[in-house]
Amino acid sequence: MTWSVRPEPFAAPDAFRLRRAYYAEVAGRYWGRPATDAEIDQGVMDDPADPADRLVPPTGEFVVGRYDGRAEACGGLRLLDGDGQAAELTRVYVSPAVRGTGGGGALLAALEEAAVRLGARRLVLDTRLDLVEARRLYVKHGFREIPPYGKPGPYSEIWYGRDIPGRERVR
Repeated sequence: MTWSVRPEPFAAPDAFRLRRAYYAEVAGRYWGRPATDAEIDQGVMDDPADPADRLVPPTGEFVVGRYDGRAEACGGLRLLDGDGQAAELTRVYVSPAVRGTGGGGALLAALEEAAVRLGARRLVLDTRLDLVEARRLYVKHGFREIPPYGKPGPYSEIWYGRDIPGRERVR
């Protein structure tokens, strides 16, 4: 069983299914109960965080990870406003059934390659404290806690960042 990760349109069927699964998991954890299908559908439709036009070059990219050919992971990357040096990871998700098989690392590697192609020197993200698997993945791959950036939101509780090796920021 192997992973492959490639860019895919944000609205493609597999990408949409994975984003829906992502929303179901994070909403369910946040609310402390499973989200209903109607809540998931509404949440995906209302999500202002990932306008599809920003998750394509030259401002970003969206990728889908396939494990033995099955779409099981996704993630987005967008350049942050300002100097264009930082790229933010968003909607990083690996299906629970295949966690621990290397999909998270493959996804992060593909998103880092996209960031390099787009000219970024640093990766940043925000997440929630209850998303422990994601936090563990980020720390395992060299991310460290950083001060908050951007606009605060109700789902942002901890921020991570790291320089892209070989592309460190000039300080």
